[in-house]
Amino acid sequence: MNMEEKRAPHVLIFPFPGQGHIHQMLTLAELLCHSSIEVTFLNTHHNHKRLLQFTNIQSRFARFPGLFQHESISDGAPEDHPRPSGFLPDLTDVMKMNSIMSPHLRNLILNIRDDPGRSPVTCIICDGLMTFAIDVANELRIKSIAFRTISASCFWAYLCYPHFQDDKDLDEKALSVPGMEKENFFFRRRDLPGFSRQFPENPLISDSVLELCIKETFNSARASALILNTIEDLESPFLAQIRTKFQKVYSIGPLHSFAKNLRTATKDQTHNHNGLWEEDRSCLTWLDSQPPKSVVYVSFGSITVLTRSQLSELWHGLVNSGYRFLWVRRPGLVSGEEDSDIITGERGFVVKWAPQEEVLGHRAVGAFVTHSGWNSTLESMAAAVPMICWPNSADQPVISRVVGELWKVGVDMKDVCDRSTVEETVRYVMGGGGGEMGRSTAEIADLFRKSVVEGGSSYSDFQDLVKDLKSN
Repeated sequence: MNMEEKRAPHVLIFPFPGQGHIHQMLTLAELLCHSSIEVTFLNTHHNHKRLLQFTNIQSRFARFPGLFQHESISDGAPEDHPRPSGFLPDLTDVMKMNSIMSPHLRNLILNIRDDPGRSPVTCIICDGLMTFAIDVANELRIKSIAFRTISASCFWAYLCYPHFQDDKDLDEKALSVPGMEKENFFFRRRDLPGFSRQFPENPLISDSVLELCIKETFNSARASALILNTIEDLESPFLAQIRTKFQKVYSIGPLHSFAKNLRTATKDQTHNHNGLWEEDRSCLTWLDSQPPKSVVYVSFGSITVLTRSQLSELWHGLVNSGYRFLWVRRPGLVSGEEDSDIITGERGFVVKWAPQEEVLGHRAVGAFVTHSGWNSTLESMAAAVPMICWPNSADQPVISRVVGELWKVGVDMKDVCDRSTVEETVRYVMGGGGGEMGRSTAEIADLFRKSVVEGGSSYSDFQDLVKDLKSN
């Protein structure tokens, strides 16, 4: 035993400034506080203000006196800068943002160290797209852990990306998965991370963005460990490949189910909202008046941008299907338009933002038309709601492929946007998907439930993470 007193664990959590990233890492902060680990949650000034404005973060974390604090730093852009849809920084300028944030991060950690009223930071859990924080941690001799908020399947695809060859045939086999030969599962070129393809209507897509994602993926290996919000039994072939390149991998998903279990156990009725948009909870009242499994929920996340033509085709396909629907129509969803009157109708209910986890868990919801973001996918699988996947960029094409072809819990509708296909797909999924889809969604939802309780793989990995954080 060292003469020096062992330092209490104090984790600084630093997400990439995007809604999906903040959502997962804030949930992780809650879980660590439940485990008596002090947490400082570091956000950009812009997103910190939005969290305070639109969420109950203050009251939620008031349950952990002395264990949770906020901090914020500049993202390098002036406060009046018109952030793109979803409030991400300009992704093509991320490296500039990182160079600006790096000295601020270093100074913040030093200031905490010099503050007699606070414990020094013992570990940085940084977003895997913010790996400059690993360099800061190394300089200050602090443990660092990278957290990637994408699926293991997509993370592995990024690791393999330098080996891909350019080819215009999008249906050509591009990537096999070791250990999955019996399932005959593979990725086509059209299933690769969306940054590898050009989408004229989406200004976030560029070669520099792809290069950044690949670079940061490999840089993540410089941390002492990697956290993924996934389930061992769901993505074991991908995790096995990732573990050949990383010292330690914690598979601790789904985080939202973990947090829900803890709140239930402690009889905590606090609503979990980690978003940067104001929720319209009137949609829950509307859902209460609908028959069971009669509503199609439609949401394309916080950054997807549609053309007016795409919106029209999706809309008419839904209307022609004959089913009721709840559509999230956030500002900025349609390229070049702030508003559109196309989404109307007596069978539909439209909100700017919805409490998605509660919506997917509602008895009235029978299917989810989604952009296949990882948070949305996890929440849908946990609720046993089948998906109609219409991916747009980043990890979404990868996820839609495994949802449709590997896990059989939805239909991959990528690269198709015509009303007849939308109508046919909605009817198929709402009609039960031939029976197999219903069985698969129930089995995976059960797998999720088992993973986050004592004895489950995610529960065990989380306990290992807590133990390692406390060991210093």
